Order: sequence, then structure tokens, then C-alpha cells
Amino acid sequence: MNAVVPTPPDPFFTVGTRLDGQLGRTGTIHTPHGDIATPSFVAVGTKATVKAVLPESMKELGAQSVLANAYHLYLQPGPDIVDEAGGLGKFMNWDGPTFTDSGGFQVMSLGVGFKKVLAMEAVGVRSDDVIAKGKERLATVDDDGVTFKSHLDGSRHRFTPEVSMQIQHQLGADIMFAFDELTTLLNTRGYQEQSVERTQAWAVRCIAEHEKLTAERSHRPYQALFGVVQGAQYEDLRRQACRGLESITGESGRGFDGYGIGGALEKQNLGTIVRWCNEELPEHKPRHMLGISEPDDFFVAIENGADTFDCVNPSRVARNAAIYHPDGRFNINTSRFRRDFTPIDENCDCYTCANYTRAYIHHLFKAKEMLASTLCTIHNERFTVRLVDQIRAGIEGGYFEEFKAETLGRFYRT
Repeated sequence: MNAVVPTPPDPFFTVGTRLDGQLGRTGTIHTPHGDIATPSFVAVGTKATVKAVLPESMKELGAQSVLANAYHLYLQPGPDIVDEAGGLGKFMNWDGPTFTDSGGFQVMSLGVGFKKVLAMEAVGVRSDDVIAKGKERLATVDDDGVTFKSHLDGSRHRFTPEVSMQIQHQLGADIMFAFDELTTLLNTRGYQEQSVERTQAWAVRCIAEHEKLTAERSHRPYQALFGVVQGAQYEDLRRQACRGLESITGESGRGFDGYGIGGALEKQNLGTIVRWCNEELPEHKPRHMLGISEPDDFFVAIENGADTFDCVNPSRVARNAAIYHPDGRFNINTSRFRRDFTPIDENCDCYTCANYTRAYIHHLFKAKEMLASTLCTIHNERFTVRLVDQIRAGIEGGYFEEFKAETLGRFYRT
């Protein structure tokens, strides 16, 4: 008897309340490990952990889902070990929905020395050999895939669309992304055109490999596959990329389950770029913003149709003493907090604000105690998750514009 091939929940995504006169909406993504109410922030657990915080703490602070990085888990401990453990969720003791990225961002950003951040402004000389100052190129792209050196030990590896799918199927997340080529805003127009075509070709191969592995791994729940939109700051390329991805179907007749809007994005034109994409992408499928988490970016992306977001920023800056607060971001390791015995935010309901003072956390950073990172990460993640939850409530309650004006006016006042 043939095994039953896993299929996605039907429907996979349902649209809720629409934002009047705009592309924004609420909705629900249905996964084998629970629903995700959207808009929603997906906490990044790069190596199957949100740094410095227990998975149980992430659940308590309201995170609906977490995202791990295929590149990092491929290098360490290896996707076969995660698969043997029962998949990403079981491996890290997280029973909710999970995402994995394709590895494309890490291969390219680490490969050209940019670590975790690419510029959000197109200022500089156009070049197709973009590399961070003083860094060695670790990744080389061709039409078949990417050859790269590990940032850990210099060993050589090869990612293709098929390899990325194989890795992500072993990791077992509920939602995964097609392998794409990441470009920067400094690449030439000609190279951006080539990259969109290459990412399109890779997307075809991803769907084919995804269907093959889904049939072979019928003992696992269905994993949704999102295509990734590239095209940098160019309207015609973004629209072309969206239409191209939407046209792809596998032998089953199914296309992508959702879409990720990726690449380096001009901050000042973020809303416009997101709108270009979401005017083209099918309304009945979810749209994910890759690597976005600042308050103003949330509002502008959501009103232009984005549904979910992921970013390392809340936890990364927390480890460097940067705190998110309704009145703006500040560094808690500065001297003015040495004798400040109030919470980080008196109106925040997180564990840190309920139990610890600014003075104590200031002390922890000065003493180089690990607890400092834990307490600040809990707060920053709660701030970010809660903000997107509040935006969702604003859409549902009909007060999105008022909430946007009040929140951004206060956060960026200084």
C-alpha cells in the first residue's frame, strides 16, 4: 500500500479583518503545530534557541512561533541530528509553529562579511563584487547554487536549491523558504535582473524537490513552502519576481503556500516596495517580511499587506544593553540608570519588568553577568511581540491609524 502524502491544512491561511483603503489585514495561518494569528512577529532562534532565553520563557512572553536558520543548523549540529530528534520543535522543546529560512541570507551575508545586517539605503558605488571592508569573500554564486566556506572552520560546502530543501525537510519546520540569491542595494541593475531570473529558476527546482521529499517523508507532517521575492529597489523587477513565483506549480498542481519578501530593502521606500509586491501576490496566501523589526517598519509594512515578520534585532541589541521602550530605545548600561530603582517600563507586563529594576540590570551589565542578556532579551522580545499584537488589535478594532500616530509619535519623539 502506498503511503499517504502529507497535505497542508485546508485552508492554510484565512483572511480576517481588512484595513480600510489599504492592503493590510489580519488573518490566521494554520499549521500542524497550531495557528498563528497575523500580523505576528516570529522570534528568531538562530541555532534552535533564542539566545539567552528559555523556550518556555518565549511562550510566556507571547511568542506564537520561532524561526531557526538552516545555514547554522546545517553546520552545527547537522540536520540529520535534528531529524533524528523528531524535528526542530522537539529538539528545542518548542511545541508551537516553527519556521526555517533557506540558508540563502546567511550564505551570502556572512559570505561577504556583513554578518547579520545588510544596509537599508542605496548609498555608494554600484558594484557586483560587494564585500565588507577588510573581509575575505567566502561565497561564490553560479546558476546551479552557491559554494561557500564555513564561517566556523573554513571548510568548503555547497548549497543548491535541492540541498536547501533536503536540509529544511530534515529540520522539520512547519514553514520553510525556497532557496534564493540575496543581493544588496549596491549591486548593479544588470546583476539584479540576473538574480531575479536565477531565483526564479531555483524556485522551480525547490518546488520539485519539495514535492519529492514530501512524498518520501510521509511520516512527518506537511511543511509549507514559501517562495522568496527579490528585485531590490526596482518596481519592475519586484513585480516580475512576484508574478514569476506565482506562476510556478509542481506536478501536483500546487504552487507556493506563501511568500517571503526578501533582499536588502530601502528603508525610506519600504512601504512602497512592500505594496508593489502585495499588489501582485495572491491575497489568499500569507506574506512574510524577512529581517524586519523596527516599530515604524512594522506599521508601514503591515498597512501595505505584510502578515508576518522575523528579525534577530530584539535579542541581539538586548545583549548589548539596548532596550526598547514606548518612549524610544535607550542603553541601560549608562550611568544615569545606576540608581534608578524603577522597572524598564512600568506598563510592560513582561517577567523582567515585573521583578527587576533598571539599577539591577545596569549592575549586571557592568559586572558582565550573563543574566543581563536574559532579562533584557525577555523584555525586548515581549515589547516586539506585543507591539505587533497591538497593531493586529488596532486593525480588528478599527483604530489602526490612531494607534500608529500615537505609538510612532511617542517612540520617535526624541
